[in-house]
Amino acid sequence: MRTQKIAPFQVIGISVRTTNENNQTASDIGSLWGRFMTENILQKIPNKISGEILSIYTNYESDHTKPYDTILGCKVSSLDVIPDGMVGQSFEGGTFAKFVSKGDVTKGAIYATWVEIWNTHLDRCYTADFEIYGEKAKDPSNAEVDIFVAIRE
Repeated sequence: MRTQKIAPFQVIGISVRTTNENNQTASDIGSLWGRFMTENILQKIPNKISGEILSIYTNYESDHTKPYDTILGCKVSSLDVIPDGMVGQSFEGGTFAKFVSKGDVTKGAIYATWVEIWNTHLDRCYTADFEIYGEKAKDPSNAEVDIFVAIRE
């Protein structure tokens, strides 16, 4: 883990309100990914800056044990046009702890990294945490995904 400054950014995508209680997040986020792929959401996002997919955890009710929103989408240059059924949100950026998750994402590699994060004593902000699915994540059985967790300086 190392820290990194992230500039403010904007995202358009689809979202779900979920919670880590009773493993609800696995079902909700799995369904969100299914919808993202089957409805070809990536191609429908206007003003994309890149083809990287972000999975953002934000609008926390409290901490990671309480409800929060998950947004699957892409960084965009503008929130002027948000297609029906999608959400757009601005994020202020800041200081983030960076973790790298490696392995089979279909067999819990990302979740295992989050368990590690939850057990690390970070001074978290609970503003927006996110995963980036870029070139190194194209092969889900051998993926590398960067995870950024908002922390206080």
